[in-house]
Amino acid sequence: GDADLILSAPYFIDATELGDLLPLTGTEFVTGTESRTETRELHAPDTAKPDNHQAFTVCFAMDYLPGEDHTIEKPRDYNIWKNHVPDLTPPWPGKLLDLTYTHPSSLQPRELGFSPTGSEDPSKFNLWNYRRIINKNNFRAETYPGDITIVNWPQNDYMSGNLFGENETDFEKHFEGGKQLSLSLLYWLQTEVPRYDKGYGWPGLRLRPDIMGTIDGMAKYPYVRESRRIKAVFTVLEEHVGKENRALITGKEENKAQDFYDSVGIGYYHIDLHPSSGGDNYIDFASLPFQIPLGALLPQRITNLIPANKNIGTTHITNGCYRLHPVEWNIGESAGNLIVFALSKNISPAGVRENPNLLNDFQTMIQRKGIDIRWPE
Repeated sequence: GDADLILSAPYFIDATELGDLLPLTGTEFVTGTESRTETRELHAPDTAKPDNHQAFTVCFAMDYLPGEDHTIEKPRDYNIWKNHVPDLTPPWPGKLLDLTYTHPSSLQPRELGFSPTGSEDPSKFNLWNYRRIINKNNFRAETYPGDITIVNWPQNDYMSGNLFGENETDFEKHFEGGKQLSLSLLYWLQTEVPRYDKGYGWPGLRLRPDIMGTIDGMAKYPYVRESRRIKAVFTVLEEHVGKENRALITGKEENKAQDFYDSVGIGYYHIDLHPSSGGDNYIDFASLPFQIPLGALLPQRITNLIPANKNIGTTHITNGCYRLHPVEWNIGESAGNLIVFALSKNISPAGVRENPNLLNDFQTMIQRKGIDIRWPE
């Protein structure tokens, strides 16, 4: 059989997308949705669902070359995805491969537009422009034959299973499922999507494997929205950062989230939970400009492993605003600096938080490096 590989070091940082080091190291963690009894959160469900994870997305890039036909081979699972209706509460308005989706905050059906030529009903949001990374008109002629857009849309959110949980084959199984969904979306756009001119499909849409650096044109790794999360010394709850829940706690409208004495960074994004594998539709509501507490980077028991992105001490709900890339980058920077500082002082990371003078010195150090730890008054 395979021999065990044992790695030893004073400290490890878990910068994996899914918190893969947590089970490997025996670090206690939680997954999925906590119950309202556990967290007292306004938007938490009555019952915990550890297997209820936000959808992930297998992104891809495409451009558009009018007059050409770049239609891909019909994907293996196209007939499945073409007819797939997500089983969600509140209900999804129809098939997933459709231009009508659930608006995240109102939860009402909303019709989108799609036209790579830009000729579309201006009252409808044109998905082509949503994550467009190249507008050829911004460059010298012949630089790009067409615009390039990244497809990370409601239509390729994969909610039919989780990347981790039951067994080690989950990742490959559902990553492949996500690829089939994204390829099916592309094929549908090339052949069947309704056009503003009453036609169907845009065969000039061209998959761009060179942009993704892969043979199949799909991203090298899924876009993950939810990870394993450490059982932390301090867990960020909705009452700390959610606008409505915070007002219930303080009795007044707030313009900033809970102040954390041990802050090691800041972030801001509304609480945005995509449809989930457990059948929840969007959960999307206002948050407040927040801080990243050092206590959320400290496991309760393990002393030499530090999380560095979505695997910190948040809940299913608050992960919805801490999961954004700029926040993750800040978490990673602070995690790395924490290890450097702890080693220089010959003290544990938890000891830095517990000692007011050392905590102040650490916060001063990261601020000098350009990491803001408080929002301006």
